[in-house]
Amino acid sequence: MSKEPAKTRLDKWLWAARWFKTRSLATTAIKAGKVHVNNRSVKPAHSVAIGDLITITQGPYRRELQVLLLSDKRGPATTAITLYAETADSLSRNERIRAELKAQPQLAYTGSGRPTKRARRAIIRFTDNQN
Repeated sequence: MSKEPAKTRLDKWLWAARWFKTRSLATTAIKAGKVHVNNRSVKPAHSVAIGDLITITQGPYRRELQVLLLSDKRGPATTAITLYAETADSLSRNERIRAELKAQPQLAYTGSGRPTKRARRAIIRFTDNQN
């Protein structure tokens, strides 16, 4: 980030800001309509400028990011979080969704692992009698 560009491709910026692990995943998300710039659907090569509002939908979460700095190089996470600021509305909404999801009952596996020798023999007897 020694030389800051005037504009950066959207897919490169999302990758540099560590919202996606690879540029191809960022490109796929943009093409799928999960990323918007200033409330408009855009292409992966769309230029991002400082001050733009980027909206990213990931599962039930919808994040709104204000672009603070531009970068087309992926660096450490401490540098990546300086590239954007999440809006207060987005933070509160996503925290509420996180709490709702956590409050829902979780499905748990109640099985006890592999069947015992006795249970396995009973299963075999049962399935043999079905034929």
